Amino acid sequence: MASDAKRIQVLFERFETAEPDPRTELNYSSPYTLVVAVALSAQATDVSVNKATQALFAVADTPDRMLAVGLERLTEMLRTIGLYRNKARNVIALSRILIEQYNGEVPLRREALEALPGVGRKTASVVLNELGVEPAIAVDTHVFRVAHRLGLAHGKTPDAVEKELEAIVPAPWLTRAHHWLILHGRYVCVARKPKCAACPVADLCPSRNAA
Repeated sequence: MASDAKRIQVLFERFETAEPDPRTELNYSSPYTLVVAVALSAQATDVSVNKATQALFAVADTPDRMLAVGLERLTEMLRTIGLYRNKARNVIALSRILIEQYNGEVPLRREALEALPGVGRKTASVVLNELGVEPAIAVDTHVFRVAHRLGLAHGKTPDAVEKELEAIVPAPWLTRAHHWLILHGRYVCVARKPKCAACPVADLCPSRNAA
């Protein structure tokens, strides 16, 4: 166990050396635009979300402005994003709730966030982590895959992997582990043909060249 603890420490030290301050690749300017962007990113790429929100946030960067845009126009603006119709409905609904229950402000408490339409545990974790409220680890497909390949987790569900990662990631890196694992999975440890030759932690990986 001690040897594995050392391996994990070295692994995250290397991630930190390569990218000391990893952040989400979603564009946002406030807690509200962050919540909307993360909610829109489900089953969609950050690139596609950023393309859509560039025009959207120029006219609707607050809940009241979003309601002014309206469902029909919002749906059209999100057309290039997967599941855009349902996401448009959720954005309008959560914007209305923020106005009616929270004076237009985003409640930075997990239970309140998760109660918003279209905001589940993963979205809440991303928001709370990005804003420095909670050292949460949001487990998406990238984090799930990389955690298993690196031998950091063995759980069969995102919730199980989340608990395993929170238990083994050293405290100094808890707030950044989520981003490092996502970026690693997005650009190096990709689903098909992972780039093991270019991987900075390949020598620490039990799955090297086997994925």
